[in-house]
Amino acid sequence: MALHRLTSITMGVPRVDEVATYYEEFGLIPEAVSEGERWFATRDGGRQLHIVHAPTRRLVDVHVGVDDEDDLGRATHNLQRMGITVDRGPCWISAVERATGTRAFLEIAPRVVQDSHPGTPYNGPGRYERTGDRAPGVLRTDRVRPRKLGHAVLGTTDYAVTQGFFVDGLGFRISDHIKGAGTFMRCSTDHHNILVLSAPVLFLHHTSWQVDDIDDVGRGAHAMLEDHPERHVWGLGRHYGGSNFFWYLKDPAGNFSEYYSDMDCIVDDQLWTPQDLEGAQGLYSWGPPPPPSFLHPDDLAALMTGAHSG
Repeated sequence: MALHRLTSITMGVPRVDEVATYYEEFGLIPEAVSEGERWFATRDGGRQLHIVHAPTRRLVDVHVGVDDEDDLGRATHNLQRMGITVDRGPCWISAVERATGTRAFLEIAPRVVQDSHPGTPYNGPGRYERTGDRAPGVLRTDRVRPRKLGHAVLGTTDYAVTQGFFVDGLGFRISDHIKGAGTFMRCSTDHHNILVLSAPVLFLHHTSWQVDDIDDVGRGAHAMLEDHPERHVWGLGRHYGGSNFFWYLKDPAGNFSEYYSDMDCIVDDQLWTPQDLEGAQGLYSWGPPPPPSFLHPDDLAALMTGAHSG
């Protein structure tokens, strides 16, 4: 695969400082501060979240890593063939997705190799991986800090155009479909790095951040909710698309943020067959039912009004 990772995203919000405080509590590492913008890093992925001012919450841009000039040239050819203007820098290209206005950058970047960590020992019927001590998940006292940015989910008013931009233009691969509503796409070996959803208005639905295991999904959410129960959105559960454990919270701008672990990995495209996921399967395998606000965020009407007035 010419593409190899989601390097970073830029999130636009009306109140930068308020949202930045939230993501610092979420466990991201503050990297740089300047007027009207903030950068945050993950433990393994480096700088991965850029927060800037915008009139309404939105995904401003996405950055995707590639290996070399040939990868940039291939994507440039594909985008221009689609009638899309391509800007070029010394080691990057960029283009705007027409339906959402989100700008995508392909940039020559080193691949991130995450250090292998021993699997968490879990006991089961006739299988005792841990004896003589309590489970690691109940003994941990360190703060949960995400390993990397996993994916971003984008609401679009023209689902076919947005999917075509990422797949036919940039070179993303399709992992699964939510029948008639969305497409899981990858630029790495993770099951998905971008999910596009059909929506009445463009908006950033959520960002997702990898943690070590299900215990850290729970510990991270527990810490975020301890003094702010209103942040809870949905969880704990396990998705079918991607198979990952999840817990969703809400930042002050209305964007959802997800702790996840145990995502499907697709190394050989020939060994993976995309499915059309229908009904509950498109949302989850188990867990509490998703609240209505997850499917239709509370501020959607206001976002539509703002888009139409603008």
